[in-house]
Amino acid sequence: MGGWGSGRRWASKETTGDYLQLDVRKLQRCGVLERRYTFSWKWSRYDGEPIGTISILPEADRLILSYRDRRPGGEWTDQNYSVLLDRTPCQYGGERVWIRCPAKGCGRRVAILYGGSIFACRNCYRLAYPSQRQSVGDRADARAWAIRERCGGWGSLFDPVFRPKGMHRRTFRRLEQAYEMACGLSAVSIAARLGMDPEQALALW
Repeated sequence: MGGWGSGRRWASKETTGDYLQLDVRKLQRCGVLERRYTFSWKWSRYDGEPIGTISILPEADRLILSYRDRRPGGEWTDQNYSVLLDRTPCQYGGERVWIRCPAKGCGRRVAILYGGSIFACRNCYRLAYPSQRQSVGDRADARAWAIRERCGGWGSLFDPVFRPKGMHRRTFRRLEQAYEMACGLSAVSIAARLGMDPEQALALW
């Protein structure tokens, strides 16, 4: 597996973005869960640089994982173990596949396992989501920009948003209110960082 993520177990300050992710939903969409032969699953950085490889043998009720792992300063070791699969029917036909966390004493049914010395669930590695590491102001900024993009506008957060053609008026009103609230939280956060009075910042905004 290239050792990326190994030696990080029980690191409570890390996020899911620090680990390789084995997402059974992606495997299902790619159609590889129905194979009965070993295939390679690879991870790469945004620039295409490879960062990990794992061999997977799908069976009817499990996946057999094989890879090499190395703890910091240690030797490479071969890992080979199985993770159980669960299948639940979808409302309109078909089925959804889940993975059972293989960590000792766990067995949670999840969609994603995270790769350390073994692949385990987010709870076992005590991982936060990246958004949980953001401040209130950062989350407000992200929310405001997401609404601006949905409404087809760019500019700055000081500019109003406009209803795009085809968007229901009730939907736009809800987004407009959420946008104003997010911008207000962002302004208060900026004021706090600059030592300004929050009411003064809101007045300027």
